[in-house]
Amino acid sequence: MVKVERAWCRFYMFYKKTRTITRLVTKDGHCNIEFGNIEYSNQFAYLVDFWTTFVEIRWRFVLLLFVAVFTGSWFIFSLLWYWIAKSNGDLAGQNRTEGHIQCIDNVNGLTTAFLYSLETQTTIGYGGRALTGHCAGTVALIVIQSLVGVFINCFMCGIILAKISLPKKRAKTVTFSHTAVICLKKGSLCLLIRVANLRKTLLIGSQIYGKLLRTTTTPDGETIILDQVDIDFMVDAGKDNLFFVCPLTLYHVINRSSPFFDLSADTLPQQDFELVVFLDGTAESTSSSCQVRTSYIPQEIQWGYSFLPIISRTKTGKYHVDFSNFSKSVRVTTPHCVHCFELKRGIDNPGFQVIDIHDSVDVTTM
Repeated sequence: MVKVERAWCRFYMFYKKTRTITRLVTKDGHCNIEFGNIEYSNQFAYLVDFWTTFVEIRWRFVLLLFVAVFTGSWFIFSLLWYWIAKSNGDLAGQNRTEGHIQCIDNVNGLTTAFLYSLETQTTIGYGGRALTGHCAGTVALIVIQSLVGVFINCFMCGIILAKISLPKKRAKTVTFSHTAVICLKKGSLCLLIRVANLRKTLLIGSQIYGKLLRTTTTPDGETIILDQVDIDFMVDAGKDNLFFVCPLTLYHVINRSSPFFDLSADTLPQQDFELVVFLDGTAESTSSSCQVRTSYIPQEIQWGYSFLPIISRTKTGKYHVDFSNFSKSVRVTTPHCVHCFELKRGIDNPGFQVIDIHDSVDVTTM
């Protein structure tokens, strides 16, 4: 019970420290950005690219558009049918001459005209209302309404199918570890991240890379917000065209060319940056390209920890992946800083300092 309370306490403190930090990319991959002061001409461009606009809008608006388009088309054509019936004297209460020829049978008002429009466009055809074939205008109007109905059906079905098959839905079944770790790997100090594909279908041609976002100041005094620095990630099999059949551990070697070279276990929590990790691939089942992304802030990077193993082999010869340990880590022996590791091989020595001596010292032998 005490261990559970301590775990919840650590989780609460971690959540309290990270919940107020502004991210550009959330943990689930959404971009936290908004555009302001866009000119009217640029907003009109969204209507010109109407297909992409309709595919990207929320489902509630798609359903509202679905109902509005069909109901609106039925009502507009019902007005035309009502106008034809009224012009020909087919409505109830109109004075009909002897030998009057009707254009539409059983259309006696606006309500019956609406029902006839609905039955025509949806091809229900109950048989109570029908054209007589004596008026050329009714024949032309039913052809036009049938073509408009087919176009609306194709357009709305296309939007719904496109939204259902969006590549970002496939990205929901690819997950990253909640935290990143820094530890020794193959004789180098590395930053490690785990990623897993929750489906058995592969992501073909997967590529993994990262961007470090931070605020920098140029030598000219210009402040650059969200300055992007490339971060190379790799796995033991390489960095491109990964065999993404089981969870992979990505690692970035912290060397002199790495932007993390000057960090240490003490200075890491005080840093202000955001590490965004991307995974691009093509879904094997749908051949659609997708991108999965997440981000890590300094408080989500654990110095001196390593991930627990999650892959084992069963007695039947199958490989078993234990996702309960996917984001869990354990403390391991790790250098306090990169300088400690490269110069003195210091391990977990917070008091160790590296001092550069620029002045020459004369040594006299007695």
